[in-house]
Amino acid sequence: MVLVAVGYLVTVVLAALIAGFCLIRIRGPKLLFYFSYRLGLVFNEMPFLVIYALVASTALAFAQGDIATAADRVAVVVAAVSAAGLAVVARRGMRAASVVRLALDEALGAGTGTRRRPPLARIALRPFFRRRGDVKRVANLSYGEAGRRNLLDVYHHRSRPEGGPVLIHFHGGHYDQGRKNTQSLPLLYRLASKGWVCISANYRLRPAFSHPDHLIDAKKVIAWAREHTNEYGADPTAGVFVSGSSAGGHMAALAALTPNEPSYQPGFEQADTSVTASIALNGYLGTYFDGDPATSPVNLVSADAPPFLIAHGDLDELVETENPQALVTALRSVSTSPVVYAELPGGHHAFDLFHSFRFEALIDGIEDFAAWVRSRNRAV
Repeated sequence: MVLVAVGYLVTVVLAALIAGFCLIRIRGPKLLFYFSYRLGLVFNEMPFLVIYALVASTALAFAQGDIATAADRVAVVVAAVSAAGLAVVARRGMRAASVVRLALDEALGAGTGTRRRPPLARIALRPFFRRRGDVKRVANLSYGEAGRRNLLDVYHHRSRPEGGPVLIHFHGGHYDQGRKNTQSLPLLYRLASKGWVCISANYRLRPAFSHPDHLIDAKKVIAWAREHTNEYGADPTAGVFVSGSSAGGHMAALAALTPNEPSYQPGFEQADTSVTASIALNGYLGTYFDGDPATSPVNLVSADAPPFLIAHGDLDELVETENPQALVTALRSVSTSPVVYAELPGGHHAFDLFHSFRFEALIDGIEDFAAWVRSRNRAV
């Protein structure tokens, strides 16, 4: 009878599955996709957590004499292979820094992308902790009449330095789920710690609401930011940047490409809803669910479109890279403003949730992008 160290085997099998889910883009069947997506969501950005578990459990199994049979030794080999696969996943994340710098240099000029030391302690030891002691979050401020779906949070430095720019972020969730203070928090806290005033906003969702309700809400947030963020130390004339994750990236792109459009500003037609630049993270940038061509950012590009930064994972299991690439091509063929496109090696969907090598490198790139845009605007 062959006995196996069951506890150790369970750990190794789970680690092997996670490594496979991170290395390979899986889209079906539905149940397999669900588990691969959920596990990859976390561990593709933090593979070292699984490596820690493998090393610790393997050391413990040897120390307790549990590696005694041929099956146990096979499990050790599987653990080693899984760890090697997770090391590849980690290496892909680390490559994001050079990819983002190259994208910035190609679009904005050599030397735009700067080299920075990644926050190793935060990435390795505190990836889940997004808050910072020098940043205050002011929660649940109302910007409209739709109750909790028209609430926003403001993030600002506790010292409230004056004259900072504004970043507005819209969450993803297929337009039918999601909420503020869940996505891109490392970005919001980083910029707020540098003197920005950042906003994360809820908006009305399907099926009760559809396009253009989401976009109208986005415009209301922009108008609110221009009117109120000076109370938290911002100066909207220093720049109002709009960003979004997944469906929120679609909103950010539409908002940037329809400045001051009265049909999307009922009751506040005179408000300034123009933005300085747009940032789309793992964004869906095609047509809305009804297929109306007017809901695709690709069909709204113009010569006076603002600068764009679009970042997408090359292993995104929900949105093919051809989707954001289509908007990049359309913008570059018409717009007089630059377009930065960073295709992140090994990146899955929703890479913006935690402190990881990939997202920290992209945040560095967003800072460099914003600095370039603001410098160009000051020079005009």
